[in-house]
Amino acid sequence: MRIEVGGIFGLIILIACVWAIIQTVQSNASNGSKVIWVVLILILPLLGLIIWLFAGPRAAGSRVR
Repeated sequence: MRIEVGGIFGLIILIACVWAIIQTVQSNASNGSKVIWVVLILILPLLGLIIWLFAGPRAAGSRVR
């Protein structure tokens, strides 16, 4: 059972990281900022994803109201 739970957790992290990278690339941030965020997400998947959720660039069409 542990292998299945770990596999599902890993798959969820992978999907979330791919989604975060796509959102970062589509954001209005500078190219340098985008590269830094993508590298952070790739090198530290879980921690990078958590940091990105709180401090990462927003998508091109989103606004905080």
